[in-house]
Amino acid sequence: MQVISKITRQKNNDQRYNIYLNEKYAFAVDESTLIKFGLTKGKILEQFDIDEITYEDEIAKAFNRGLNFLSYQMRSEYEVRKKLLDAGFGEAVILEAIRKLEKLGFLNDETYSKALLETKKKTAKKGPKAIKQDLIKKGIDKETQEKVLNTFTYDEQLKLAKSLAEKTAKANAKKTPMQVKQKIQEFLSRKGYSFEIINEILDHIDLEREDDDWEQIVGLQGEKIWNKYSSKFTGNELRMKVKQALYQKGFPIDVIDRFIEEKESE
Repeated sequence: MQVISKITRQKNNDQRYNIYLNEKYAFAVDESTLIKFGLTKGKILEQFDIDEITYEDEIAKAFNRGLNFLSYQMRSEYEVRKKLLDAGFGEAVILEAIRKLEKLGFLNDETYSKALLETKKKTAKKGPKAIKQDLIKKGIDKETQEKVLNTFTYDEQLKLAKSLAEKTAKANAKKTPMQVKQKIQEFLSRKGYSFEIINEILDHIDLEREDDDWEQIVGLQGEKIWNKYSSKFTGNELRMKVKQALYQKGFPIDVIDRFIEEKESE
């Protein structure tokens, strides 16, 4: 017969209690487990009682570990599950702990996903495709992904993409409109925006260059191209190589011709 002979509070954790059976230490339990099973001195425990108590205490420990993990920032169910698995808890225990966390409102993948969406929009100006990848990494199910991403309106996407495009255009002011468009397209694509959004941005963004701008741009890029080919070619072949290279970068023919004339007259 197993009788609780003593119950003591742990020194390093006042929420945990040591249980002694027949004057010998047997196991420790969380305060919630102590109350749930009415553990008091003199109580008789059968082996199945002890098994049930220790299993319930494992759930309590997993719950507290998960709650502590969530106290620093919001997490997805996948993240909490992985944290508890890494801590050595069993699948059944983790499932019960997660159910309890969800029931008490500490864990909710939809709420978490909405918060992540807002954070990625505000801090990184990410588009739906990129945010979807973030949700997938956090273990969010497909249905919740779609539900949350559907709240990211077309107008919101357009506004964020436009600000990114304008910033990219400003950073590439010494490039041709063709080069800037390519930079914008690549950047917005990496940010997770659709071709529809990208094309609308490119259709409306002003990338016109004044004559003085063209002269400065062709001077910067043309010099490198000229030096590259002049070491290998001369005469008409050199002119054609330079003209072709500059044309592919988006320079107008008249700007190219003026540049080549100036170089040949040096």
